[in-house]
Amino acid sequence: MSEISRADVEHLAKLAHIAMTEAELEKMAGELAVIVDSVKTVQGAAGDDVPATSHPLPLINVFREDVVGEVFTSEQSLSNAPDAEDGRFKVPAILDEE
Repeated sequence: MSEISRADVEHLAKLAHIAMTEAELEKMAGELAVIVDSVKTVQGAAGDDVPATSHPLPLINVFREDVVGEVFTSEQSLSNAPDAEDGRFKVPAILDEE
């Protein structure tokens, strides 16, 4: 079993600003040691002949042709706008600048 000491846990808790009691520090040291051992077991399962992957199945992007479809005119786009000016949507100012 990996050695994760109580002092290691106390140091990590201090860095994370987590207050822990003595009992919690002892318990966490044991739990973290089990986690580290589990990760080591998983790392040992993959040999040098197994490439690293981020996903078990190959991912392929499906692209479609970029074709311009039906396009609205400026008049059509602005026909239902609550307010328009100079061929553009007019919206309330959100800044105090001119």
